[in-house]
Amino acid sequence: MSDPLRRIDALVEEDTLPTPPVRQQLRLAAGLTQTEVAEAIGVKRLAVARWEAGLAQPHRGNRRAYAHLLRRLATKHPDAAIEEAPDEG
Repeated sequence: MSDPLRRIDALVEEDTLPTPPVRQQLRLAAGLTQTEVAEAIGVKRLAVARWEAGLAQPHRGNRRAYAHLLRRLATKHPDAAIEEAPDEG
């Protein structure tokens, strides 16, 4: 399976999260702030910032809710669900 397909499959798993950059891309594509995402999930904005920066991972219930939100956003904004390849130079 190619890498893009593996990443897409990861988005549809119940509690599997995309990479931190894709998390942020999805939120931005939807025009949401970190505060709005945090309020929807029931956490502080700092938690969402840390999840998007790859500094922390959400725990159980929060992880499930966050994964659900990201899957819904990926459905609405499929282009944002694709991780950009690093520039080679």
